[in-house]
Amino acid sequence: MKIIAFAGSPSKKSINKKLATYAAGLFENAQVEILDLNDYEMPLFSVDKEVVIGQHPLAKAFLEKIATADLLVVSLAENNGNYSAAFKNTVDWCSRINGKIFQEKPMLLMATSPGARGGASVLEIAKNNFPRFNADIKAVFSLPSFEANFDVETNVISNPEFDNQLKEIVRDFQI
Repeated sequence: MKIIAFAGSPSKKSINKKLATYAAGLFENAQVEILDLNDYEMPLFSVDKEVVIGQHPLAKAFLEKIATADLLVVSLAENNGNYSAAFKNTVDWCSRINGKIFQEKPMLLMATSPGARGGASVLEIAKNNFPRFNADIKAVFSLPSFEANFDVETNVISNPEFDNQLKEIVRDFQI
């Protein structure tokens, strides 16, 4: 089984990338590839730029990576209650090539944040929006108060309650 995991954040210190990496590593007998949104940085989408550029090669590359996956592990950053601008821009460019961006791949959808809501707003938006782009969301997980519940030195969820919750999701995951 091949897992493509990524965070919807361009931050070099992305807490969502840490969570996605940890979660992807919980799946047994899986080949995991972690994508970095910075490798897919494109100009701000507009139809005017699309006329000049055409189908952006980085959007094509992102879609090709998604196509290789048996499972997607996605953890979204929440910026002002919504996706990060970088992630939204990637979606915008990709959707012009293939409106079915997530290509019916089973998905573990997650978010974390420094706050107690754990990215609840962006998760709600994604749960409603991603199926329009052919996401097959199988499970959703939120990790609140990242600094209090994740050990960045060992890269594991340090709160046993949340760690067990995620491990149960992974154990019961149906592809």
